[in-house]
Amino acid sequence: VQLQASGGGLVQAGGPLRLSCVVSGSTLDHLAVGWFRQAPGKEREMVSLISRSGASTLYSDSVKGRFTVSRDSARNTVYLQMNNLKLEDTAVYYCAAVESPTPDGIFHASRLYRYWGQGTQVTVSS
Repeated sequence: VQLQASGGGLVQAGGPLRLSCVVSGSTLDHLAVGWFRQAPGKEREMVSLISRSGASTLYSDSVKGRFTVSRDSARNTVYLQMNNLKLEDTAVYYCAAVESPTPDGIFHASRLYRYWGQGTQVTVSS
C-alpha cells in the first residue's frame, strides 16, 4: 500500500488549502486514515482522523472548526480541507493509513498506522 500526499504550498494567513492523499495498492474501503503534522522542532501531532466508512471523524482542538476531512472511495483519495489557516499551521503534513477491522473505527496514536505518505509542506505567511 502506498500513499501520496499533495496539495501543500505557501498561503497567506486566513486563506484556504486542500490536501489530497491518494491511496494505491489497496482500496480505501479497507483503511482508516489519519492526517498528522510536524512543525520544526516539535513532535508529530494528530490533525484529523477518518474511519474507513467515513462516518467517524476526529479533529484536534487546534484545527476543529477550520479543517474538514473527507474521502472519495471512487478516487481512492482522502482530502483535508483547511480553511482560515494560521501561522501555527505551518508544518509538514502526512497522511497515514491502517487496515481497520471495523467500519467506524478511528485510531488516535500515530504508532498504530502502518502506511505513511511522504509528507507535503504547508507554509502559512502573515
